Amino acid sequence: MLIAQGRVTVNGEVASVGDRILVDDVVAVDGVRLPLDPDLVTWLVYKPPGVVSTMDDPQDRPTVTSLVPSHPITKPVGRLDLHSEGLLLMTNDGDLALVVTHPRYGIPKTYQALIGGKVTNAQLNQLTEGVALDDGMARARSARVVASQGQQSMVEIVMAEGRKREVRRMLEAVELQVERLVRTAIGSIVDRTLKPGAYRALTFDEIMALYRMADTPPPTP
Repeated sequence: MLIAQGRVTVNGEVASVGDRILVDDVVAVDGVRLPLDPDLVTWLVYKPPGVVSTMDDPQDRPTVTSLVPSHPITKPVGRLDLHSEGLLLMTNDGDLALVVTHPRYGIPKTYQALIGGKVTNAQLNQLTEGVALDDGMARARSARVVASQGQQSMVEIVMAEGRKREVRRMLEAVELQVERLVRTAIGSIVDRTLKPGAYRALTFDEIMALYRMADTPPPTP
């Protein structure tokens, strides 16, 4: 598929299906030299509520490590709090983990919060203008009501950083009652088919999309 799309080059020339390559040939996809380190693994996981985003837990609660293969050892990229759910990356790729988590790269994370009650424009504006938390100001890139029915509202919030329980604390600070909080996207990565507790490997295109969004090239061997 990548070759047919003209995205693969060999020694700078666009490859064709059936081309043979030699050991010393330089193969690239979208200009990125291959191979990427074959020992690096990144999983996209749907963390269910009640699972902690740590390698182990002194209270013996289930951890995200139980959701993915034990070899190679992968670590959660950032975290979701105990009661929150949704998409989480687990990897042994330190470079990718830094790109996804460090604020300077600006990889956004998107959340949907089910709120008990109505949400006002003033509360949405507070979220984007800045909310004072005990560890400093916190701001959402965007906040909007995407659905409402009866006494419940669904708010979509996009964040560029990920402090501990930050989204919950922001919502509580503007007097919104959170009934459910789901991370629905990491950058451009979305998977509505992934069920709670399930995982899959991140694709090459998804990894490259994160580096492009961070405006930094991936490391090459």
